[in-house]
Amino acid sequence: MTLKELEIGQSAIITRVGGEGALRQHFLDMGVIPGAEITLIKYAPMGDPMEFQVHGYELTLRLDDAAQIDVELIAARARSHEGTSDINKSVHPGLGEEGKYHSKGDGDPLPDSEDLTFALVGNQNCGKTTLFNQLTGSNQHIGNFPGVTVDRKDGPIRGQAHTKVTDLPGIYSMSPYSSEEIVSRNFVLEEHPKAIINIVDATNIERNLYLTMQLLEMDIPTVVALNMMDEMTGNGGSIDVNHMEEMLGVPVVPISAAKNEGVDELVRHAMHIAKYQEKPGRQDFCDENDFGGSVHRCIHAICHLIDDHAKAAEIPVRFAAAKIIEGDALIMERLKLDDNEKEAIEHLILQMEKERGIDRSAAIADMRFTFIEKVCEQTVVKPKESKERIRSQKIDRILTGKYTAIPCFFGIMLLVFYLTFNVIGAWLQNLLELGISQLSDATEQLMIAADVNEVLRGLVIDGIFTGVGSVLSFLPIIVTLFFFLSLMEDSGYIARVAFVMDKLLRKIGLSGRSIVPMLLGFGCTVPALMSTRTLPSERDRKMTILLTPFMSCSAKLPIYSFLISAFFPGHGALIMMGLYILGIAVGILVALVYRKTLFKGEAVPFVMELPNYRLPGAKNVLQLLWEKAKDFIQKAFTVIFMATICIWFLRSFSPHFSLVQDSKDSILAMIASVLVPIFKPLGLGDWRICVSLISGFMAKESVVSTLEVLFGGAMQQFMTPLAAMCLLVFSLLYTPCVAAIASIRRELGRKWAWGVVIWQCVIAWLVAYAVNLIGGFILG
Repeated sequence: MTLKELEIGQSAIITRVGGEGALRQHFLDMGVIPGAEITLIKYAPMGDPMEFQVHGYELTLRLDDAAQIDVELIAARARSHEGTSDINKSVHPGLGEEGKYHSKGDGDPLPDSEDLTFALVGNQNCGKTTLFNQLTGSNQHIGNFPGVTVDRKDGPIRGQAHTKVTDLPGIYSMSPYSSEEIVSRNFVLEEHPKAIINIVDATNIERNLYLTMQLLEMDIPTVVALNMMDEMTGNGGSIDVNHMEEMLGVPVVPISAAKNEGVDELVRHAMHIAKYQEKPGRQDFCDENDFGGSVHRCIHAICHLIDDHAKAAEIPVRFAAAKIIEGDALIMERLKLDDNEKEAIEHLILQMEKERGIDRSAAIADMRFTFIEKVCEQTVVKPKESKERIRSQKIDRILTGKYTAIPCFFGIMLLVFYLTFNVIGAWLQNLLELGISQLSDATEQLMIAADVNEVLRGLVIDGIFTGVGSVLSFLPIIVTLFFFLSLMEDSGYIARVAFVMDKLLRKIGLSGRSIVPMLLGFGCTVPALMSTRTLPSERDRKMTILLTPFMSCSAKLPIYSFLISAFFPGHGALIMMGLYILGIAVGILVALVYRKTLFKGEAVPFVMELPNYRLPGAKNVLQLLWEKAKDFIQKAFTVIFMATICIWFLRSFSPHFSLVQDSKDSILAMIASVLVPIFKPLGLGDWRICVSLISGFMAKESVVSTLEVLFGGAMQQFMTPLAAMCLLVFSLLYTPCVAAIASIRRELGRKWAWGVVIWQCVIAWLVAYAVNLIGGFILG
């Protein structure tokens, strides 16, 4: 039978894993290997995908992919994953600090002037971002890894001179399945950090140690940080840190990144192993007594065969040997083996497969998990079912329940919008608007008293205060929305949304993972586009990038709030929700078009963990909000400031550069008049509206400032409610801002970026035209 046929609560043992290439390797790296015991936990509300437990942790998988995995039913699982009950209570001595390798201060340290670089590596949802923030504080630099569009965060370790820690993407293995895994592997192999800080979730240690073993094979000084030890011990669990150090051959430090416990000790160990270049004491995890020693003999024979090639390519030989057996084409290419060597290696691997009874990739994965089981059995006392796990199961009964999941999702999103636009964000916005208004009035009185030139006064009051000030007043709404989105993401709820929505998204050709960038798109399109880098499929990534701009970003909120308050007071939440739903609906229709034309085929398999619900750390949330607020303020005083001044200048002067009394005689009116015939069928045939939409390409927020400047606060006299609704719809759907287009260009190239600009303007025009026709028919 196959995994697809398993019923909820049943257990089975995996007998065969189908599929091929990088996808199959990803299954194996996630622990789905022949011989592994699994238990089916539940199905998603729509019946697909499924959630099952393997190696003591939970994974999700689509039914179509589960059909490729053969299993045999078992009455009960043989392994309880309980671990040992006899823990060594001796004091943690500090490997490498108390004479393990040499007396502290002896040896051959690196010069004091040499920079110590660290790679921070770990699985997703293991607390890596929290630890990075603890290590670096607010002194961080955000950029990209060279040649690819994957986020890179660097920062010095607080209190340590000549240090830099790089936060690598959250990954599950060093196999080249996703761009994150390739980037992380290349960083370690090519940039040669002085040491690796490997953060491990102590409550999910079997899953996390798989990556640890691959890092140790890279022969770089490494310290293992056992994070969330407070949860582990709080639920009755424990880890024999000394014995684990002995088995792994590297320092192991128990920490709680969220509570900043053990971080100082971790830093001392990291500094020490980097300074003295103390490499792992163990890289060989294949036991010559396991399964007749077939894997052991194969790996060691290949190590001898490729030793000179690995040194020339600067790749650790043990890591290279394992990757060759797995069929890693990128490593094979870098080793530059000749045909005779490749043939000899193939013979060795075929012999190993014959003796071991399973294929090469599964044999290597099984070798690692066999060693991990030995480590856990000897060093880990498994906690009783944790409070966090029990709490997550109770919450999931509602948030991922068959009949409650989707209503809960829409209810949560509606609550977020209501609190943002009608309660918290709106209250803070009113306060800020009041402050800006009073400052503007005071400044104008001072300038009048000082007899400042009328043109200069108009620039400061009508240009800067009216333009930039009106945009700045929406900062509270944007920060409030990001606050709720970060809570949803950091708590683990967005992962559940991906699980719930996968079957629905697959109907339009996407994976449930695509819901994450799309949800982030409601905050800001730029980080949403950047988050698509975590999608393993290039097809899914491109399609998600092209659909994300249809999700209404927070930069459009000033437009909605401005027009709704002017033309539809008292109906804010209803119209706002309608606009968001319209954007999603148009996005779905466009996705169906893409699926039949540009992106034929099926979405990639849905393999991911559902982490326990956790309360997000206040420090992480505040740091994110500060970054978003800072970005918005910088935009307000750079792009929007310049756009406002340009608009003011073009509106105030004629083609002969003389001051005009009526803005219809200005340079701006002359430029915009070219676009008036295009927008007239939409009921937007006013040059001032055309100008505001042009300025919106610079930054969506500047649409409001432009309308304020050009209409002088009397917009209701020149527009009907129907025209305002058409403007709302056009603003919702037309081209994203220049920053988002620049991101699309960086991710996909120039042709795609220009295509998005033209395509979305055409769609926006058609939908706004339809609204104008229908509205005109209804109103008579």
